[in-house]
Amino acid sequence: MIIHRKPLRALAVNPYRHYPSSALSSAELMTEQPNPETSFLEQLGQRVRTMRALRGMSRKVLAKVSGISERYIAQLESGKGNVSIVLLRRVSNAMGAHLEDLIPASEPAPDWPVIRDLVRKATPNQIAHAKDVLSGQGNGAARRQMSFAGIALIGLRGAGKSTLGKLLAKKIGWSFVELNKEIEQQNGLSVAEIIALYGQEGFRRMEQAALGQLLARKELVVLATGGGIVSEPLTFDLILSSFYTIWLKAEPEEHMARVRKQGDLRPMADDRSAMAELRTILLSREPLYARAAAVVDTAGLGVDNAAARLIEAVTPVVAQDARMFARG
Repeated sequence: MIIHRKPLRALAVNPYRHYPSSALSSAELMTEQPNPETSFLEQLGQRVRTMRALRGMSRKVLAKVSGISERYIAQLESGKGNVSIVLLRRVSNAMGAHLEDLIPASEPAPDWPVIRDLVRKATPNQIAHAKDVLSGQGNGAARRQMSFAGIALIGLRGAGKSTLGKLLAKKIGWSFVELNKEIEQQNGLSVAEIIALYGQEGFRRMEQAALGQLLARKELVVLATGGGIVSEPLTFDLILSSFYTIWLKAEPEEHMARVRKQGDLRPMADDRSAMAELRTILLSREPLYARAAAVVDTAGLGVDNAAARLIEAVTPVVAQDARMFARG
């Protein structure tokens, strides 16, 4: 099944209901108003759990990298760990995440992480110009236009990005590029070695640099991305802006079977709860994968049928002016 994404209008739902003051007892009122500190810890735990899943890290791996016991991290994620700011900083550093992303607060706009990271890297002149534009004092210069770079495949490990990407590239006559291999070639280290030496944050920096160099070539490619690329806002935004992006989707059991067949359980090796971890990762990433321009569901399909479905999905893109499909 191929799904071409169209924007959906959000439904406004009022979560508030009015009850007469006499309708609820004092005990019921206390039930309706949970302890704010308990609620804060529960939200904090949820954010840590979600961020860990986005990074594709098991609880055991996070414990090892952060130097914090797995039991303590389990307590933290369940909302029962009264964590210190120092330990929380160690957890965020181990995941290569920003500390503020773990702190419960009102939900920002979806593009806020991208804007925040752009501001962090901006020059003083760029920041001044951005302030003028946001305050309505700027001249509204034309926004960044990204040239079309090809087709990018996203999805969990075991989705078939490399296998199907090679077949697609051969069919349409474009080059095939595996982003992780580009990173390895440019840095002279394997992905596992990069993460061991520089951590998740270092790997994400190299991933973004490799993507930038690939785009500088200005050639049409079929790009197979790493499963966790969606966890880095700027890098994923660049993918969506430069490529016609397709989410290769399958059932969790199929992902796991394919990964086992490849002999690669990174980063869930020796973890008896690997299947549960994979489900958690998929659940946390689904809203980000769903930002793709199209979804190709390969559940239950062999390689030939899955390739045929992917080729069918990109036929309109290849046949028409490619620049129409660049999402700015």
